[in-house]
Amino acid sequence: MHTDQHGLKHYELTEKIIKVFFEVYNELGYGFLESVYEESLSVALVDAGLSVARQAPIAVWFRGHPVGDFRADCLVENLVVLELKSARALDPSHEAQLLNYLRATEIEVGLLLNFGPKPEFKRFIFDNERKARRSM
Repeated sequence: MHTDQHGLKHYELTEKIIKVFFEVYNELGYGFLESVYEESLSVALVDAGLSVARQAPIAVWFRGHPVGDFRADCLVENLVVLELKSARALDPSHEAQLLNYLRATEIEVGLLLNFGPKPEFKRFIFDNERKARRSM
């Protein structure tokens, strides 16, 4: 696993994304649709020098076969999937959604970002080495 001095995969990138998330939240506050936060976060991430694909189509694989696809709210630097919510609070179904995206793709790091009454984020990792072991 490629990690930095903090021992976390893509630590510097995810820290930058989280910082921008709080900037957007502090500027817009709570109460908009997820699509407004998605567009605003995309603008702010690009302003921060990052590449962002909105509603990025990502193939889902099963036993080496493409079986479907999903659209990631945002894919940053082709390394981190962002799943955005505008909910009262994060719940296990939100976490499961992001974990399933990581499990079914070669992307290893995801951030669940909630623009709810209180800003929340959770960082998830599903290492490709673990995925390879599971498919054997």
